[in-house]
Amino acid sequence: MVASGATITVDYIGRLNDKEVFDTSVKSIAEAAGTYSPQRNYDEGLSFTVGAGQMIKGFDEAVVGMKVGETKTVHIPAEKAYGKRDENLILRVPLEQAGDTSGAQVGMKVLVGGQYPATIAEITDKEIVFDMNHELAGKDLIFDITIKALN
Repeated sequence: MVASGATITVDYIGRLNDKEVFDTSVKSIAEAAGTYSPQRNYDEGLSFTVGAGQMIKGFDEAVVGMKVGETKTVHIPAEKAYGKRDENLILRVPLEQAGDTSGAQVGMKVLVGGQYPATIAEITDKEIVFDMNHELAGKDLIFDITIKALN
């Protein structure tokens, strides 16, 4: 049985409330959902240490007590996933202070200050707006989790 501190391997399918798959460790599901990445090894599942902060809190809590081979579906509120959206993480930068913005497009992933991940949310003739919230912040998540191994 899975306990805090155990290293486990899981397969999972992560979905939003509208059933859209945003991430999975299952190759066929990733291909069907359009989230497939050739850099990822789908044969191994995802290994992590329960309770070590490697996963979102709700995922860590969900696997405790599960057994190898068991599958369950869990609904994780935003507060136990990537948190609520924080308007303090919206950064408005005047274009004259933003450096080279040629090629910048809304939706583009960038590093603000060379180290803080952000998404370009808006570009006007005066400013560029960066959103440093996690893309899943403020969203409730649904996971189908299968315990593959207790290592």
